[in-house]
Amino acid sequence: MRLRRLPAVIAAAAALLGAPAAQAADYPNPGYVTGDVTAVHDPSMIRAADGSYLLYSTDQYLQVRRSTDRIHFTKIGSVFPDGAPWTAPFTDPANPGYLWAPDISFHNGRYYLYYAASTFGSRHSATFLATSPTGLPGSWTNQGIVVQTGTSDDYNAIDPNLLVDSAGRWWLSFGSWWTGIKLIRLDPATGLRSTTDTALRGIAQRTGTTTAEEAPYIVQHGGYYYLFVSWDLCCQGTKSTYRVMVGRSTSITGPYADRDGVPMTAGGGTQILASHGDVHGPGHVAVLHDTDADVLVYHYYYSDATPRTGKLGINLVGYDSAGWPYVH
Repeated sequence: MRLRRLPAVIAAAAALLGAPAAQAADYPNPGYVTGDVTAVHDPSMIRAADGSYLLYSTDQYLQVRRSTDRIHFTKIGSVFPDGAPWTAPFTDPANPGYLWAPDISFHNGRYYLYYAASTFGSRHSATFLATSPTGLPGSWTNQGIVVQTGTSDDYNAIDPNLLVDSAGRWWLSFGSWWTGIKLIRLDPATGLRSTTDTALRGIAQRTGTTTAEEAPYIVQHGGYYYLFVSWDLCCQGTKSTYRVMVGRSTSITGPYADRDGVPMTAGGGTQILASHGDVHGPGHVAVLHDTDADVLVYHYYYSDATPRTGKLGINLVGYDSAGWPYVH
């Protein structure tokens, strides 16, 4: 039995009893992980054909880590060891290989990796697609730009996440700040943007004095689509205020609403994970449907962390008696 299983059993029992949403004091600490688990930002993970886990994260040409048990991780290289010059028009000339927010999945017999190129605070951004037969470093082929934005746009083409819905349609959610989270249709034959459905759909946006919302991830569970997003500030070390919010909808295109019925396009969101104790700014989540549970991967900062020393967080996701997700 893994060390995290006992809390999972306790949380599952609470869910069966219809326990209310967790309060800040109830947020779990990250599960036990070891090995190369620092300098991890914006992680996404998949279980490969051989049963091992491949974890991708923001870094120089996107870093890849491998684990056989979901606990011990070893860095095995970068997605693009020979560089990615096609991304240079969108990145910092002083650090051209620093790419963001990889999103990994497996379809049609190959691995798909959506990722972003940009600089902090800029809307001169692009989301790219690469594909691979193995998912391993150096095996990736650039398939081009999926969506891009410039200074005249009121949204930002970063933080992509692919979901194939129950009807087999491909969708990409993405976005950061400004007017929030967007959703576009993709062509399953290419993985690129659909040429027949070109609509840009807004599915979440902050209201009030801040537009700080990014990193969407959509999960289908039961009769709902769940939209996870991160609110507030990332990448500030222990001053980070990232927190994880969620809403749900019976349709992939929305409208998404929180537990109280507030639309996510009107600032709604139910908080399920936030800073607590020595854990600062948990966020930019991805969800892996594993054989034993839904697994939440994210980054956070601990104790004397600096802005570039985020740590890998792994917990499990459960659903309470009302169908709302919680972290355990």
